[in-house]
Amino acid sequence: MNNTAEPEATVGDRLRKRRKALQLTLAQVADKTGITVGYLSQLERGRATGSVSSLQKICSALKLNVGELFDSGHETSRPVLRFADAGSRSFGNGASKFKLTPAHFDHLEVLLGVFEPGGDTGTEQYTHGASEELVVVLEGQVEVQIGDQRHVLGPLDSVSYNSGQPHKVVESTGTSPAKVMWTMAPPTY
Repeated sequence: MNNTAEPEATVGDRLRKRRKALQLTLAQVADKTGITVGYLSQLERGRATGSVSSLQKICSALKLNVGELFDSGHETSRPVLRFADAGSRSFGNGASKFKLTPAHFDHLEVLLGVFEPGGDTGTEQYTHGASEELVVVLEGQVEVQIGDQRHVLGPLDSVSYNSGQPHKVVESTGTSPAKVMWTMAPPTY
């Protein structure tokens, strides 16, 4: 039995892992943040420590909260997430999203969407990142618009697309709520 503990991930390790999970180059992150490639490389290798301002810019580009860089990682030892603990936020019109994956997941994100009758993800179609995205209807009926295509989906139907394509989800009956599950790889929220 090996009792040696794995070394805890550093801020630089976490930045590099997240950047690679999002399939971004150092140059792309530099373009998004205004921080030089050399300095970003030094941060990732632990040769420099970032200011609060620079870490905020980098985390924004990598879709992270700054606090996640300093998380001790104890969450990884708890494989069960309780829905009661899932973070939710309202969005669109009459809709809420619940994050179902742990914060330390860099390659997959799962969200539950709950729509009131007639609820939607917003008036306009939207894009976010360039991830593979899959929507699975759990309850009710929704219409998923991807560009100028419209797909009416019922329970256990699904549709896939790239999250960089304009898209929108609408509860389509106007009389019953709906629940959908989004899965994205890599995460974009």
